[in-house]
Parts: sequence; structure tokens; C-alpha cells
Amino acid sequence: MTADTIAINQQMDQFDGHHSVWLFGYGSLIYKADFPYLERRPASIANWTRRFWQGSHDHRGTPDAPGRVVTIIEEAGAICHGMAYLITPEVFAHLDHREKNGYLRLAIAIAFEEGDSVEGLVYIATPDNTAFLGAASEQEIARHIARSAGPSGPNSDYLNHLASALRELGRHDQHVFEIERHLAALKD
Repeated sequence: MTADTIAINQQMDQFDGHHSVWLFGYGSLIYKADFPYLERRPASIANWTRRFWQGSHDHRGTPDAPGRVVTIIEEAGAICHGMAYLITPEVFAHLDHREKNGYLRLAIAIAFEEGDSVEGLVYIATPDNTAFLGAASEQEIARHIARSAGPSGPNSDYLNHLASALRELGRHDQHVFEIERHLAALKD
């Protein structure tokens, strides 16, 4: 599958006719809501885990030297914590462009901290997109992030903002925090 997913995402019609829909964010969408929303709530999704396995050719890297950003990978029993936003369908034009580098809009069950849940959307970069970089050790990912930068800035800023946002939510993510620890050690 091509990395440019705008046209594919524009074909998703599952929520057509809805005045609003919940969107789950697990990466930069936790800390960078550059779109209008009606409500924002801490949330989680079950059986998915956050991984720095997606290449970023357009934000945190370049086509010749992609950075690494997060996607989610299916993992039985895992819980991925993040932030949910209630948005109107008009916001999808912006989000589809922002998430165009391999991310597809998919329906998913979103659970809120209060115990209620809804069906909403999430952007997922699956292994079949051409920007997918795949698994690597946390140390190797930290080295990759340390040398990457793109139009949105250094790849390390993305990692550090995400780690800070997860701490603000009171959530621990072993993968993210290990990469952060290795990145800090590279700077020493």
C-alpha cells in the first residue's frame, strides 16, 4: 500500500451522517491538537500496543531519511492509553492530510476512564504501507530518532513530547520510556 493514504481515508463512510465522532489519539494527537474539537477525554483502547515502528517522511524525517513515529500493533491483553477527541466530520480533511503518511482511519472501541465506551476512530499505520519501518530494539530506535529531523522539527522532540504527555496522563509506557532513556544516554 502506498504511504499517501488521503484518498483511501476519504472513502471511509462508516460514520457518514453523524454530527460528531470520537477520535482516539495515541501519539502526537495526545499533545498536539491542532484541530477544533467539542470535547477531550483521557481514554484507552484494548488489545493494541504503541510502537515506534512507522517511518515519518513528511513530519519528523524526510523521504531520504525518515524519522520514527508511533503506530499501534495488535497485542492480546494490551491496553494503549491516550486521548479521545469528539470532533465533527469537517475535521477529517485536516486529519487525513496530517496523517497521510501511511495511516488509515479505522473504527475502534474507545474506553473512557469513567467506565463508559463508544465506537470511534483511530489512525493506524499497518505493516503493509510503504513507510512502515518495523520492529527494532529500543536502543536502535533511540539512535534512529537522535539523527532524524524533518519539517516538523527534530524527531527527538516528538519522542520527548509524547513521553511527557503520557506522564501528565499518569500512564506508563515501557516502550516509549525505554527509548527516551536510551536517547538521553546518547546525549551524555
